[in-house]
Amino acid sequence: MNEELLSNFKQKLSDGKPVFCPFMKTCDPAFVEAAGYANMDFAILDMEHGPGNIENMQNNIKAAQLSGILPIVRVSSLTEEAVGRALDIGAAGVEIPQITNAQQAEKAVNMAKFYPKGERGACRFVRAAKYSHTERERYFENANNTLVIIQLEGAEAIKNLDEIFKVKGIDIIFIGPYDLSQSLGVPGQTTHPLVINAMKSIIEKAKKNGITIGTFTDSDETVKMWLESGVQYISYSVDVGIFYESCRHLVHKFHTIYK
Repeated sequence: MNEELLSNFKQKLSDGKPVFCPFMKTCDPAFVEAAGYANMDFAILDMEHGPGNIENMQNNIKAAQLSGILPIVRVSSLTEEAVGRALDIGAAGVEIPQITNAQQAEKAVNMAKFYPKGERGACRFVRAAKYSHTERERYFENANNTLVIIQLEGAEAIKNLDEIFKVKGIDIIFIGPYDLSQSLGVPGQTTHPLVINAMKSIIEKAKKNGITIGTFTDSDETVKMWLESGVQYISYSVDVGIFYESCRHLVHKFHTIYK
């Protein structure tokens, strides 16, 4: 179901091009569908900080596939249930928060992949296999192409960076600037020199290891800075924040006209 979207996504990254999307906290698939029609590359459907559950997340994934946007689910934690269920309902990849060492990174791959790449719990009567309509061997083989994205968000992860980079099966490493800022003692200051320097150090090491890097941005300036630094997997703000900013802009415009 995600095969063509996933292939195009991976090709863009392989060609050195960036991909771009918002985080999606809404439980309403209309927001996800609209992002697809706007030609976003992917959507990070958030189950860590969002209110969504596995049932309404399934509808968000359907909306993404309908409108041609790759559905990535940020799971709540590194557990077999969280990772496996997100993939079972049709996620093209999982983004896993708070990875701090190579052992956790290996565990993430193991949970997301079937044999011989991992030990994901196997069931073909799930939405990702079209409820058993997909031929079984084809399903299990194609399922191992799904993306594994790990989030590095603290000083502990930076300390273990070289070992994490050696883990096979990680597709993208995502730097979480807000949690990183907190870990470095400057909470919320995502453009503080301590945070910027730490992130640039990670990006440089990733480049040398041929690893794709992603991060969160919420301004034109940060988008430009990280694109120029070599970041390819760019998330921009959050659906509810984008909607809020648009509403605020409309209110300002209305009162300007009214005067």
